[in-house]
Parts: sequence; structure tokens; C-alpha cells
Amino acid sequence: MDEITNYNVFNQSNGPLFTQLTNTFSAPGIEASPDSGAAAAGSFFALTTNNSSIPSNQNLLLQVVNAVGSGRTLRISSLTGGTTAVATLVIYSGGTVTAGSTPVPVNTLLGNTNTSVVTTRQNTGTLGGTFTSIASIPLTAGMYSLDLNGSIIVPPGQTLSISVGTGNQTAAINLFWWEF
Repeated sequence: MDEITNYNVFNQSNGPLFTQLTNTFSAPGIEASPDSGAAAAGSFFALTTNNSSIPSNQNLLLQVVNAVGSGRTLRISSLTGGTTAVATLVIYSGGTVTAGSTPVPVNTLLGNTNTSVVTTRQNTGTLGGTFTSIASIPLTAGMYSLDLNGSIIVPPGQTLSISVGTGNQTAAINLFWWEF
């Protein structure tokens, strides 16, 4: 009787019929950021000052207030914009922006009816009230982009204020965040 060369029920790596499991994943791989997932869920928002003229000795101010009891926490994704002259970008916890306008945050899942929980304020002037500086960044004329990747968190009852200035220039602030 002839000997069977592959007599094991389970073939082994040194056997002639050895096979490996095949990974069905195909390239290229697709990775998504938390921003992308939040946008797909209708929970990613954008707020802009548009291009705004800043009078002499004043700052462009943008503020978001997450009210007590809102039920959501903001995670700041990024801050972008530009200036036509040398300026300073400052991010604050707290503060008061008086008067001005109340720009409406836009859901980045276009057509989605989810709205942000924040109240907003935009104006030129000087930040009032009680505040703490989180970051101060000198800017040259041109565009700026600050990727925060959710590292600034605004829970209910907290305020985030942003300032660009000082004066005699045109500037813009674009704030992006997700809410859960």
C-alpha cells in the first residue's frame, strides 16, 4: 500500500497543501477623521465671520456659548481664516462680546436639519467680562489654519471666544466643531 504524503486532517505550514487565510481588504485603504464621522452623523458645524473690516485699535471677535443644560458638548476641530496685516489670534475661555450680530452655525451635512446648541455673537471691539487666555498666536498677513482635533472641549455652561486684531485690517475667523 502506498503511503499518503498528506495524512493530516489539518495541513501544516511544512505540508504541500499549506494555505494561508486571505485578507479580503483591498487597497487603497480609506481612513476617516472624527470630523468626517461627525459630519456624516449631522453633528459637525461651521461658523464664520466672513471677511470683516476691523477699525483702528479694535479686534474681530467671535464667540460661541454652550448653555447650561444644552445636553451636548462641543469639541473644537479647527480654526482657520486670514488677515490682511500682522495680527494676533487669541483663543479664550469665557469673556463677553457685547452687541454685534448673531451668526448662525451651518451644519456641514448640507441639507441636514440638525441645528447647533450654541448661541453666537460677532462684533469688533475688545473682549469684556471674565476670561482666560488659552492660546495666543502671532499672525503674519495671509491665511492661517489651526488644527485642534477636538483638543478644546466646551461643555454645557462654558463659553469660547476668539479674537483677531488689532485694527486697520480685514480679517476672517472660521470655527469648526462637532457636538455630541
